[in-house]
Amino acid sequence: MNQSSFVLKFLLKSLKEGVNRDSLYSTRRTLQPFTRARSFCKTHAGLFKKILLSLLCLAYAAYFLAACILDFHRALALFVLTCLVLLVLVHRFLKRLFGEKLTRCLKPLENSRLKFWMKWVLAGVSLIGLILWLALDTAQRPEQLISFAGICMFIIILFACSKHHSAVSWRAVLWGLGLQFVFGILVIRTDPGFNAFQWLGEQVQIFLSYTVAGSSFVFGDVLVKDVFAFQALPIILFFGCVMSILYYLGLVQWVVQKIAWFLQITMGTTATETLAVAGNIFVGMTEAPLLIRPYLADMTLSEIHAVMTGGFATISGTVLGAFISFGIDASSLISASVMAAPSALALSKLVYPEVEESKFKNKEGVKLPRGKEKNVLEAASNGATDAVGLATNVAANLIAFLAVLAFINAALSWLGEMVNIQGLTFQVICSYVLRPMVFMMGVEWADCPMVAEMVGMKFFTNEFVAYQQLSQYKNKRLSGVEEWIEGKKQWISVRAEIITTFSLCGFANLSSIGITLGGLTSMVPHRKSDLSKVVVSALFTGACVSLISACVAGILYVPRGAETDCVSFLNTSFTNRTYETYVCCRELFQSTSLNGTYNPPSFSGPWEDKEFSPIALYNCCGLYTSAVCV
Repeated sequence: MNQSSFVLKFLLKSLKEGVNRDSLYSTRRTLQPFTRARSFCKTHAGLFKKILLSLLCLAYAAYFLAACILDFHRALALFVLTCLVLLVLVHRFLKRLFGEKLTRCLKPLENSRLKFWMKWVLAGVSLIGLILWLALDTAQRPEQLISFAGICMFIIILFACSKHHSAVSWRAVLWGLGLQFVFGILVIRTDPGFNAFQWLGEQVQIFLSYTVAGSSFVFGDVLVKDVFAFQALPIILFFGCVMSILYYLGLVQWVVQKIAWFLQITMGTTATETLAVAGNIFVGMTEAPLLIRPYLADMTLSEIHAVMTGGFATISGTVLGAFISFGIDASSLISASVMAAPSALALSKLVYPEVEESKFKNKEGVKLPRGKEKNVLEAASNGATDAVGLATNVAANLIAFLAVLAFINAALSWLGEMVNIQGLTFQVICSYVLRPMVFMMGVEWADCPMVAEMVGMKFFTNEFVAYQQLSQYKNKRLSGVEEWIEGKKQWISVRAEIITTFSLCGFANLSSIGITLGGLTSMVPHRKSDLSKVVVSALFTGACVSLISACVAGILYVPRGAETDCVSFLNTSFTNRTYETYVCCRELFQSTSLNGTYNPPSFSGPWEDKEFSPIALYNCCGLYTSAVCV
């Protein structure tokens, strides 16, 4: 019985194994095509990627050509972005292909004697070129020489305040100021550079206008149109979200590293300090040191001074959007922020030169990590959330500082009335104390009191209050308000606006001392005494960076665009005040003379023998006051 049971079990087991083998074999035969296909795809994965990439490139090329052929002006943004991507790809290809050969070709230039002569030849050519350029360019506009004298004045003051006069690296100082000047020429003077940055500023404004879609949904159209907090502060949230996405993708790090590499090889500064200053073009004074956080503990005092100066001398990308929403010229803001980077390094090395042995002098390729977020959505959410703190901080500072300023003005006015001094305010004091300095920046003497007020407000309160005041003056000018009303100037000239925009572009104010110390101390608590030792000097240096940028703008600024054809303009029917209306009516008033009480006025210049001249005079007198209107 047991033997038969054993035989039966054995037969059943054999039958079951045979069925399993047959099932496994049939399954293998069924899955064999899929296995082969999978193996084929793995083997030729590289080829498939190339074919797919080629098809996508061909499709994009067809789309790009169609867009450019149909309307090139409409496709200009697409054209610029495509060219930038192609430039990066070509750079990588050439670097991979010819990088080592180029390095071998440049080795003879490392000869010390050859480098010495090249340095002095380049310095001599630059000096002669600067003298010739100033002599020829300022012949028609002598006021530009005042701005040049202002640069010399600030450099002399900073050198007098230098920590170690004999250790100043004049290579870094002259290279930094030279790069700032060359970039200013590119942006302000050359038509391609000016048009490019003008176009870039317009694109930034268009990009920031998309904030309205979100803020209108949350707050409503009425608040977004009429209330400052719902106009400017949501832009900070939007820009913070976008910057976080770009940081996650690695684009910000790539641009910062390229700028830092260029500044490092030209100015001879260390990798860490240069990287932080370059990062300040895009991020704020507390975020930029995070780029070099692992190295802060070992940095010298001179390097820390440069990091702080870069933070005080520039503005972050998030508040840039807020300033543009005020109506400040976008191209000037972008130019000022970029120009400040080499100047900050130069002036920092002038005030606090390196006397220690840096651990990062020969360190190359300081890598910037990508964002810690796991995907784009998380990066966008974190960026918007982090920007809430900044927006709240801006709103709180504006409320507090404007309230404090109103109290100070009330107290000063009360004290002034005690000794029969009427209208004494903080702005009035700044207008007198800072007027000579502002004049040396190239501002006309009539505009100096108003510009000095804004510079004082920026340094002693913050840049938001100052830019808000500048936007009010600009709006008055554009709306055609009379320049003088009851002996008080209502707005400043376009040249003064540009110079003021550059001079206010920076975080160098007294409240920023606490922000900078708080941010850096949290990263390296054991170096708190070192940070406190150099922060005031860095603040003063950062403020001078903005002022020297304003001087550069004063040297290079020239009126652009064709002047308004006032004869044609006044020949039309106009009822609203604009800046063009004011300019043309002023010219008409100056060309009009009275011929007695009962005789009609006579006209000279372009309005002579024009039938519409009396009608134009009547319309102008309805808008503005003049002696010829009586």
